[in-house]
Amino acid sequence: MCGITGIIHKNNEPVDLLVLQSMTRRLAHRGPDEEGYFVEQRAGLGHRRLSIIDLSSGQQPMYSDDSRYVIVFNGEIYNFLDIRQRLEKQGVVFKTRSDTEVLLKLYIHEGEGCVAELNGMFAFAIWDKKEQKLFAARDRMGKKPFYYWSTPTLFAFASECKAFLKHPGFSPRLDAEALSHFFQYEYVPAPFSIFHGVKKLAAGHCLVLDQKGLIIRRYWDIPLNPLRASDFDPEEVKTRLIDLLDRAVDSRLVSDVPLGVFLSGGIDSSTIVALMARHRSGKDIKTFSINFDEPSFDESAYSSLIAKRFSTDHHQQTLTPHKMIDILPDVAGFLDEPFADYSIIPTYLLSQFTRQLVTVALGGDGSDELFCGYPTFFAGGLADYYHLTPGFAKKMIQRLASFFPASDCDMSFEFKLKQFLYGAGFPPVLRNQVWLGALHRAEQQKIFSPSFEGQTFLRDGDPLELVSQVMESCPSKNPGDRMLYFYQKFYLEGDILVKTDRASMAASLEVRAPFLDKDFVEYVSTLPYQFKARGKTTKYLLKKALEPVLPREIIYRKKKGFGIPIAIWLKNELRPSLQATLHHNKLKKDGIFNPVAVDCLIAEHLSGKKNNRKPLFALLMFQWWKERFLN
Repeated sequence: MCGITGIIHKNNEPVDLLVLQSMTRRLAHRGPDEEGYFVEQRAGLGHRRLSIIDLSSGQQPMYSDDSRYVIVFNGEIYNFLDIRQRLEKQGVVFKTRSDTEVLLKLYIHEGEGCVAELNGMFAFAIWDKKEQKLFAARDRMGKKPFYYWSTPTLFAFASECKAFLKHPGFSPRLDAEALSHFFQYEYVPAPFSIFHGVKKLAAGHCLVLDQKGLIIRRYWDIPLNPLRASDFDPEEVKTRLIDLLDRAVDSRLVSDVPLGVFLSGGIDSSTIVALMARHRSGKDIKTFSINFDEPSFDESAYSSLIAKRFSTDHHQQTLTPHKMIDILPDVAGFLDEPFADYSIIPTYLLSQFTRQLVTVALGGDGSDELFCGYPTFFAGGLADYYHLTPGFAKKMIQRLASFFPASDCDMSFEFKLKQFLYGAGFPPVLRNQVWLGALHRAEQQKIFSPSFEGQTFLRDGDPLELVSQVMESCPSKNPGDRMLYFYQKFYLEGDILVKTDRASMAASLEVRAPFLDKDFVEYVSTLPYQFKARGKTTKYLLKKALEPVLPREIIYRKKKGFGIPIAIWLKNELRPSLQATLHHNKLKKDGIFNPVAVDCLIAEHLSGKKNNRKPLFALLMFQWWKERFLN
């Protein structure tokens, strides 16, 4: 796992090595082991390496045998040995054991179509000296990041956009439209970036930069166009699911450094441990868990159950409010875009904790988005019924909900009811994002200062329009499949995978996600929706397939996210920081937010009138980001 950078001057000016070095070293946390550079006239590539495979000869940038092509690569290609064997049969000679060399020589032999053969997580760039052409690509699901900054005179890219701050030609400016998206999504979705002029390459896309200009194209999309249920034998499906997932786990055990597993005690991480135990003895499997003092958030009993069941070398650490507050400056520092999913805090602590003993960890990311693992998949059907309810009945339900006192518990009935009622009024394609987001268009119009340029965007547009635009490409018209498509294209790519990448890379830890294996994802996409959710059972067929693998108390336990008691902490341990960071006079001076509206959000939360943890934490994370990167 690594950090990559590059500069291509469109006006043919030579690249300054010192500038490239400065940009690349800003990403040292992503690759603490080595650095390397290529500079030739108008092109330059930089690389920071976290050594995982072929420790002695996998250095980058890597050159082709004739030195025509140069590559910088961030990620892992899990099927690189298969690709290598095929290329060797065609006469290709390899000098190293690295997947980087396999990727480079695959591109040389097959061109831009090489991405179709890759099974892994990756972001890479290849410079062709002869053609003066840059080819870059990002993996299918978006596990590895790729930012780019293009002007009339240069094109630059980096694994994280903070690298651009080290370029003398880059002036950090806030993108008002991206800020509106942040409050709608709690992250900045692709292709937007919080910095004006910087974009993200979306998952499953590649780009070509040559003398003619910049071209971006999609090379893969989620193939959600399921076959009929009658075309499948459920018993064969269960066998196939476990077989594919087992292969995915096995392929992710290739490493020349110590390897472990994130273990929450939920079905996803427990499955990874169970399948890993098929290939390694329990004493060789290091498992890592985070616990909480707050009972409604703690899962230690379940993680301990799995650790004992498979006799793993288990390690756990407790997250207290004081630990969280201590690491908040680190979290704000490694996030070069505002990010309001507060589970990034325990994810970062878990990554730090895990990195003390291993360099690579496996995790359960992606299962919920593939198999309908969230309660919102059932909320959509309820919303349809609610939509048909007479107006007077809706008012009665809303009035009844208003009598429920605000709760600080994680995903309390009161919180879910009020979120449901708010989002149920939106069109089906938008409801899920409304349920997930912090502040929507009408609420943003209240909190933004009247003079802030974001108000112009909100008058003319709506951050939810992005959902509608992306959903137009969904190959299925089934409502359930469309929800899956939404979660994979938005929440998984923009939130879950960003959280894991930034938190783990800040600790110089590589995290691998077997559930997002290419073959597994493509097979699951062919399965009918009713195989994934049935009645009130989420992940229906996956759970059935896992019955011989895991204890029933793990498979059928109530779902619990990797949350923290942020609502309580905002009232207590984080209260001084909340009031200081969002102080009326400070906000008035900045001119972005309406301080009166923000004061109201704070007062409602502290008094217990409303649980405003989502908008308040989003505001906090933005202000902390702004103080570090714009002030």
